[in-house]
Amino acid sequence: MSEKDLEKEEKVEESKEVVDKEDKTNDSEKEIKEETPEEVIAKLEKDLEEWKSSYTRKLAEFQNFTKRKENEVAEMKKYASEGIITKLLDNIDNLERAEQASAETKNFDALVEGVNMILRNLKNLLTEEGVEELEAAEGVKFNPYEHQAMMTENVENLDNDVIVKVFQKGYKLKGKVIRPAMVTVNKK
Repeated sequence: MSEKDLEKEEKVEESKEVVDKEDKTNDSEKEIKEETPEEVIAKLEKDLEEWKSSYTRKLAEFQNFTKRKENEVAEMKKYASEGIITKLLDNIDNLERAEQASAETKNFDALVEGVNMILRNLKNLLTEEGVEELEAAEGVKFNPYEHQAMMTENVENLDNDVIVKVFQKGYKLKGKVIRPAMVTVNKK
């Protein structure tokens, strides 16, 4: 062999030795860093238990929150009408006073005046609460969403499907019909 070939061979051998050393170093590092299957399983089981515990706590917190909100809503529903009832009680007191005063004085005009005053107060109370009267009068076009036809009549001088007579007024609360007006409708 020539010197050049020997030099090349030595370089190749040196390269092999360096690669072998690196491989041995990497293998030893891999051995140190690699976990055994038992260790991996133990770590995963620990993570799983932490997740289960966290989930259980969150679920309990959510259930408590839900129960608390349900109780609050039930309490609100229970006393939701308190404000309006208090206002109605004032009008009941006024009616009782009017009754007593008319019984003592036998003054019918004062009783009528007192009842009219209480009626105005009640209408104002309803208006404050968002209640408004539906339009239902003779000659008004029948609307099945706001009026309930109790009877029909044939009146010649009125158009078809108009109100002839109102039996009971209708009302809506904040735009929603809560009681339709009971009417007689013209049908030809």
